[in-house]
Amino acid sequence: MSMTKYMLAAIILTALAGGYASTSPAQAEQEYRGTPAQQKACRPNVFRFCAGEIPNVRKITECLRRNISRLTPDCAAIFAAEQQPH
Repeated sequence: MSMTKYMLAAIILTALAGGYASTSPAQAEQEYRGTPAQQKACRPNVFRFCAGEIPNVRKITECLRRNISRLTPDCAAIFAAEQQPH
């Protein structure tokens, strides 16, 4: 999983679960939580486009990726960065 995917999972978990409450310590150590600005950027998109996928982080991330053209610009930029060649 790329760093961006970890970051997105962290954003979603933080937005929906209020931190580490729904993850095991091993999962929490593996997931980058993202910056507060990134969390803020994607939170409304999760509820608008992917509410049916809550609490499955993988499915939420896939949903956001599928809806990239409909996301707010700040959230879409996070996904666009994932698609840039490294």
